[in-house]
Amino acid sequence: MSSPKFEEFLSKVTSKVKSTEAHNRIKKELTHHLQELSQSYKKRGFSEEDSDEKAIQEMGNPIIIGEKLNHLHKPKMDWILIVLFVIFASISFLPLVGGIPGISSSITHIMGRQAIWYSLAALVIIGFLFFNYQKSKNWWMHFYGIGLFIHVYLYLFGYTVNGAKRWISLPGLTVDGTILSLFFFFLAWAGIFNKINEFRSWEKQGFLLVLFWIPILLYMIVPNFMVGVIYFFCLLGMFTFARVHKKLAINLVVSNLVAGIIFIIIIITTTSHQSYFLTRLSTFINPNADPNGAGYMYMVVRNVLAEAGWFGNGLNNDLKFQLLPESHTDFAFPFLVYSLGWTFGIGICLVLLIFILRISKNAFKTKDLYGRLIVIGGAVLFAVPTTWNILMAFGIVPIMEVSLPFISYGGSSILFYAAVLGFILNVYRRKDIVEPTIADDINI
Repeated sequence: MSSPKFEEFLSKVTSKVKSTEAHNRIKKELTHHLQELSQSYKKRGFSEEDSDEKAIQEMGNPIIIGEKLNHLHKPKMDWILIVLFVIFASISFLPLVGGIPGISSSITHIMGRQAIWYSLAALVIIGFLFFNYQKSKNWWMHFYGIGLFIHVYLYLFGYTVNGAKRWISLPGLTVDGTILSLFFFFLAWAGIFNKINEFRSWEKQGFLLVLFWIPILLYMIVPNFMVGVIYFFCLLGMFTFARVHKKLAINLVVSNLVAGIIFIIIIITTTSHQSYFLTRLSTFINPNADPNGAGYMYMVVRNVLAEAGWFGNGLNNDLKFQLLPESHTDFAFPFLVYSLGWTFGIGICLVLLIFILRISKNAFKTKDLYGRLIVIGGAVLFAVPTTWNILMAFGIVPIMEVSLPFISYGGSSILFYAAVLGFILNVYRRKDIVEPTIADDINI
């Protein structure tokens, strides 16, 4: 228990620290130092009162200490990520030059809608930036429940486009329900992994197994296979850094591996899916076998990149209307390379790499496990679609419906990534304020 003199000293120190949330952390740290100093003086024969007094004197001027701590515990802003976000937002307007195939709206109207989406995205980032993310660490059941509810709604009332019942129709707009559910599943699993070592019994491990595979099954039913892939790698990334006890980690890996093998066998051998997967796989391996059918887009993208040159063919071209109808979404990267050249394309890749590496680096600047998991999961949510979108342009991975974060056109994806970025910036902003929950010497 702190002495009255210690309390007075601590009050003077914290009076100079503007962040009230950091007060408890500062008091704990300083109390520990004061008690250590007081004990050392007691061992030398000083009375308790004198020991406390000398401990305070040795600590120094509380006002000066408070001012220094105020500087250390101020909320921080990662302006580099903000600048990169603005760069991506600017680039996103380039594929819209000349209009969008299949949409009769004027360029001004399309550009205006994109500007509105990014204005909303800025508000979303600000909203999540100033929200105390730690309050949500115990809400994982609610987040998971919302994710399930979204899929129930899609099943009952979803709007079908291109054979996928994934859209929620609202007055004036449609929202991608699978992207929306991914956001809530992501937050739910960040909360689960934050307390993963509490799931040690076989019953709870079985419960985790079910929780993991249900969203994947739901994404297959919609279908939206790419979101299922992103979900899988997001959870894998968070699990890797969740500080899971070794025995529990082995049990979870083995059980999910077995379940995964069974799941893949069932999907591949199911009559309704077998021909689809075999066709996609054979087309990916050898697109020349069906250049006018399933392999057409592979051939088109390959030719588009081959004709790009170092400085491109200009934005005012007919490529999007003749060969790449999805140049504003899934094929934004090859369109930009064709239009502005490989110099610009390499620049985009470097900026995206810096963005993802910056987020990954920030994950380890916080000592709060829940915050770290959010940032790691967020980094994966950006890395997987970015990598897949670029690699499929080179024919390295199969062509799937996947947007390039913050660059491809589409309100749902823009707002989704804005919310994820808001959480990432929130964790960084509070990294020097929150109390540490990660011990370096923890026995895993």
